[in-house]
Amino acid sequence: MNVLLIGSGGREHAMAWKIAQSTLLDALYVAPGNPGSIRHGRPANVDISNHKALRAFLLEKKITMVVVGPEQPLVEGLHDRIADDPLLKGVTVIGPRQQGAQLEGSKEFAKEFMFRHNIPTAAHRSFGKDELSAAVEHLQKVAAPYVIKADGLASGKGVVITSDIKEAERALKGMLSGKSFGAAGEKVVIEQFLKGTEVSAFLITDGDAFKMLPAARDYKRVGNGDTGPNTGGMGAVSPVPMADKDFMQKVHDRVAAPTVRGLREDGIPYQGFIFMGLMNVNGEPYVIEYNVRLGDPETQVVLPRLRSDLLDLFEGIASGTLSERHVDVDDRTAVSVVLANDGYPGDHVSGKPITGIDLVKDAYVFQAGTAMKGERLVTAGGRVLSVTAFGKDVEHAITKAYLATNVINYEGKMCRSDIGHDLVRKPTVKAPAAQQA
Repeated sequence: MNVLLIGSGGREHAMAWKIAQSTLLDALYVAPGNPGSIRHGRPANVDISNHKALRAFLLEKKITMVVVGPEQPLVEGLHDRIADDPLLKGVTVIGPRQQGAQLEGSKEFAKEFMFRHNIPTAAHRSFGKDELSAAVEHLQKVAAPYVIKADGLASGKGVVITSDIKEAERALKGMLSGKSFGAAGEKVVIEQFLKGTEVSAFLITDGDAFKMLPAARDYKRVGNGDTGPNTGGMGAVSPVPMADKDFMQKVHDRVAAPTVRGLREDGIPYQGFIFMGLMNVNGEPYVIEYNVRLGDPETQVVLPRLRSDLLDLFEGIASGTLSERHVDVDDRTAVSVVLANDGYPGDHVSGKPITGIDLVKDAYVFQAGTAMKGERLVTAGGRVLSVTAFGKDVEHAITKAYLATNVINYEGKMCRSDIGHDLVRKPTVKAPAAQQA
């Protein structure tokens, strides 16, 4: 099987690493890839937005499967362009058509879908760019904390949660004016705040059957203790105690199954991954958001735990036999720590040499914002690397992951030092025995 993998981040490096392990693989091409992911395949010099060029590449390389890592090409209709081309009938796309991609491309679309199919989620109201006064008026009627989301794609950063009404109003004005997130924020969703712990759950589906993948927890804020602005993700852990067997059964029954069934009932064909961003509220799952692809950096802990052949699952999608495939998961804990550039998610400097990756032992290093400058690997983005390690429990995995990060260096290196610390078991303190009189 010849495969084209689309994307250039740490998620796609992890996907390339996993796909390359498959006995079904003949050749893997990566577009555009990064210095890490192309080690597992071949760089594909093709502009995926140019359909004629893409068609020529797929035919020349005899590609039978296109795996789409990021959401943007799916929201822009890449699957539709390939599927509707009569010359490419033998090509399977892993990732939904444009209509299904609206689960991520529009928060309002996702909310209406959930309410239509009785999938638990927070109450909400939507407002367009000409409805600022109505949005502010609504904000003043709801209880703090205030949750304000850009309707469109904002690279995981289009959410503001604050208890300060003035800050909430400023966020609304910034989004609806187009200053904060461009066109993605010209419609906003104001949601009821849900108090609980976040969980990332994943499934893969051929549109009829689906298989659950390992759940994870990611750490969105840039600073220790979940402080500072939202980022694309600063680390991840899998498995997590707030996603135990009972909770995940509820996720399966109340979220995953109704989601796949709802897509089918709405006549929306869907093949690929669904990321269910959940809030565990006193043991009950509520959907915060959908993504139509794997998460980043969750992929860097989910795929290492997946013992099954990933291409075999994809082949199950291509043939409509996913129900016959088996998902086998490693019971150990995986922890991934993101090494970023100082200043991220704001302005940062790139082009700095990276050293020490070859010294990492007993851990995986997935490259994200990297590039080659001559013979040297240099920084080339906000999130530079993800370092993933296994342990018999979360404490051991944390220790091994951070030991590995310590040997990697570049100017401006920055990471959180508390990834997974909230999941470490607290020692039980016993009350002193009563003294005998």
